[in-house]
Amino acid sequence: MIELAELKSNSVIVVGGPTASGKSDLAIDLALRYNGEIVNADSMQIYDGTPIISAAPTKDDKAKVPHHLFEIYHPSKNGTVVDWLNLAVIKIREIWKRKKIPVVVGGTGMYIDNLINGTTPIPEIAQKIKEHVAMIANVYEWLLQHDELGAKMLNAKDTTRVRRAAEIFLGTGKSIAEWYNKPMIKQLPEADFRVIKLLPSVEELDERCFLRFDKMMKIGALDEVRWLDGLNLPDNLPAMKMLGVPELRKFLHNECSLSEAVELAKLHTRQYAKRQRTWFRNKLKAEIEINCCYKK
Repeated sequence: MIELAELKSNSVIVVGGPTASGKSDLAIDLALRYNGEIVNADSMQIYDGTPIISAAPTKDDKAKVPHHLFEIYHPSKNGTVVDWLNLAVIKIREIWKRKKIPVVVGGTGMYIDNLINGTTPIPEIAQKIKEHVAMIANVYEWLLQHDELGAKMLNAKDTTRVRRAAEIFLGTGKSIAEWYNKPMIKQLPEADFRVIKLLPSVEELDERCFLRFDKMMKIGALDEVRWLDGLNLPDNLPAMKMLGVPELRKFLHNECSLSEAVELAKLHTRQYAKRQRTWFRNKLKAEIEINCCYKK
């Protein structure tokens, strides 16, 4: 079992790493050992109705220790890092008040980075501006025309960040590039972060990703995707881009066979896990680094 030096009343344990690396099991064991409660930092596990395909904690997991911010949004919501951070800060302070230790766990690097290192001081954007941006046919092209510097900082396919940049430009009159040059503001400056990261080998991660997806298919992932598909939501919503969802929807729409959809989903999961691994290796400073998947 991992041993941490003496924790303080303001300590926050952070467990980060790529998908299928065993983060959730490690977080549960740490919460049990250090009188903790778990806070989600995964941008897909915040959505309701898809616990299998998003690999959210099971009922048995939740019975062991309290879990927070899992399955809190309907898939129609475009959850942002700002939304999550505001909720996470509230939950962490509530957990401290109960004289317990928050254990933040997830694979969304942006969530973890904003929690630990702070955020740009961008003001709240009015709902009417968000609604206006949502009506723009090609937001990236619009951003190129109005905020070329900001647009060139972003991947055109990252629709969530592109839309956010457009909202910021319309709402503040300033480029997202200008905001990013301002000093960061920490939402939880009093926290003593104790960071653990999982960095298994690519080979081990591949095997775990493939085995886990096979298990998901056996226990109902396709039914979840069928339900999600039936909501007729826009393809650019975060929930519709969940690992495995676009591929299985192709099968449901008779665009490929089930085996082809599964293989493609595994490939994309593998690629995503590799990108996560690179981010955590290079960007997240940790007190403890584990170079294998965590297994109970």
